[in-house]
Amino acid sequence: MSHLTAAWFGLAALAAAAVAQPATAQTVLFEGARVIAGDGSAALENSAILAERGIITRIARNGEITLPAGVTRIDLAGKTVMPAIIATHVHPGFQSGLTYVAENFKRETIIDDLNRALYFGVSTVMSQGVERGEVMYQIRTEQAEGRLGGARLMLAGRGMGAPNAGPGNPVYANFAYEVTAEEQARNNVRELVAKKVDAVKIWVDDRGGRAPKLPIAISRAAIDEAHKNGLRIAAHIFYHDDAVALAEARIDSFAHLVRDKVMSDELIALTIKNKIYVMPNIGSPERGIYTTPAPWLDEPYLAGLLRDTVAPEVIERVRKAHVAREPAIAERNGKSYDILKRSVAKLGAAGAHVILGSDTGLEDHFFGYAEQKEIELMVQAGMTPSQVIVAATSRAAEYLGLVDRGLLAVGKRADLLVLDGNPLDDIRNTRRIAKLYLAGAEVDRAALKTSLMKAARN
Repeated sequence: MSHLTAAWFGLAALAAAAVAQPATAQTVLFEGARVIAGDGSAALENSAILAERGIITRIARNGEITLPAGVTRIDLAGKTVMPAIIATHVHPGFQSGLTYVAENFKRETIIDDLNRALYFGVSTVMSQGVERGEVMYQIRTEQAEGRLGGARLMLAGRGMGAPNAGPGNPVYANFAYEVTAEEQARNNVRELVAKKVDAVKIWVDDRGGRAPKLPIAISRAAIDEAHKNGLRIAAHIFYHDDAVALAEARIDSFAHLVRDKVMSDELIALTIKNKIYVMPNIGSPERGIYTTPAPWLDEPYLAGLLRDTVAPEVIERVRKAHVAREPAIAERNGKSYDILKRSVAKLGAAGAHVILGSDTGLEDHFFGYAEQKEIELMVQAGMTPSQVIVAATSRAAEYLGLVDRGLLAVGKRADLLVLDGNPLDDIRNTRRIAKLYLAGAEVDRAALKTSLMKAARN
């Protein structure tokens, strides 16, 4: 589906200033770890993973692999290894410290977000339609050429919606195409195809009454044109009726859950039949249910990662926002959030095509942090840890058309997230990161931390 090459992306985490990229690993044996492949299969204890030139060539029990000459052996005894995380719904470039403004949308801010994602174990991100100019395309090209690191960036280019119905925050004004006719939608998709985007994004709902809905005929035209050009297309939705119509029109993904009611059995069955991927995106609405600081603000491993990558005054603002919320507003938000949780539970029970999407990059919804929190919330909502790991790895890669990653298997890239605990026992162990390897080469997370905190102080 993607127009991007399958080249090796981002082996080191670079900030705007140069941080040396390690050479591609030649032949490496990772031995002794528990392996969670990312496809829902049982974990393999005391494993051995052989990677040659960044690609996995053998996975077996430790001691069962005949080692080639010149192999580098890395002892991971007592660790758990899973694929690096893949995020399908992000919006980089808008937050810099305490400011969240359109003027922040520039190279340095976007790169900081990609580096932050990588520090949290996220190897690949899909920007979902809040984009303008050429800067994101330039970054994507530099990554493809091996000149820039951070999480690999994939692009939907400019999204489209009815007039005034694009992305919600006023900061994003004029980022989206405004569409009023079917041929206009087709022309917009053709323009995106010419720019070699990786997907297409549409906004469909009325944005709480501020705008007209995107007519289903226009959505169908955009879907048809995207599919003619080999691209998947995602829809921002709110209403159940819109989701049904889009599912019947064979949209490829819902960029959010239905939010006016719990998803019906019939709609879930239709998403499964038509292989529609669903991004829960429950982390952002969950923030609105608190009147005291949320438990995750003080969970040691998540809080530690946040302190490593975000300025203290920004963290304090998040804490104060919870305390300042009126109880009546929190109660109303809690009822809305319960609808989302019930849908997640139903989707998991039905075996629907759920993928990790967090609406990352909204104000104080930080890159990497949002994904790690979303993973925990999906389990709290009713999915199993194994289901959530699949959603965050192999199925996310499948949706993005990435055939070389998202799964620990022969022929895939050796993108290894090495953990100090087993996430099948406690999903929060995905944030107990010991090391991260991309294509068999270790990411310098210490250099990442240094560059991110330097940016936070400026």
